[in-house]
Amino acid sequence: MGFLNYPVICLLLIAAFIFACVTSVKVKTTFRKYSKVLSSRNQPAYDIVRQVLDAEGMYDVSVGFVSGELTDHYDPRSNNIALSSAVYNSTSVGAYGVALHEAGHAMQYAKGYFPMKIRAAILPVANLGSQVWSLLFILGLIFSWGFLVDFGVILFAFIVLFQFITLPIEINASRRAITTLRNTGILTADELKGAKAVLTAAAMTYVASLAIGVLQLLRLLSIRSRQD
Repeated sequence: MGFLNYPVICLLLIAAFIFACVTSVKVKTTFRKYSKVLSSRNQPAYDIVRQVLDAEGMYDVSVGFVSGELTDHYDPRSNNIALSSAVYNSTSVGAYGVALHEAGHAMQYAKGYFPMKIRAAILPVANLGSQVWSLLFILGLIFSWGFLVDFGVILFAFIVLFQFITLPIEINASRRAITTLRNTGILTADELKGAKAVLTAAAMTYVASLAIGVLQLLRLLSIRSRQD
């Protein structure tokens, strides 16, 4: 089958890895650029997040601190938004974008956003797959056990499915962030451009990860087809 042409897939996979490296650098440089652009609001990002959550009646969501750069995340298990050292106390437009993105995830969870439910349902299988798919696949190739190769491919497919569902979740969280920043007047129109730039750059890293996952899956299917 043409779409399983191994050399072509490998070339595309190399291109996807390069794209991923570029997007990784891009998100860091974009964030650092707009972390130097201070907002006229002049409130720490953690305070802005708390203000937005309270306005939504989400008093049970806590806002905490986590070390590192761009390590910001929302944990639905503890219902906690963790903001990194470059974001937590910052008054920059870049920090506001990142912080409100995580608040967007908290809103998704609170309002039962359907894609998050799907992702949560397949998370255990995706976690299992990330741990054992390669071992099963390699053992299946070594001993010519097609069923084991197939099982490894299926588990990896769940990882790709997880990435596929994650992309619209991330885009939606960014849209919620931008809408909140605009509608509440937290950022001016000019300041909003910086927050958008940071969130767009971050979204491209998820696009790159998905592209790598899909191409890797095609590579595995190509290897499997050559066994028959």
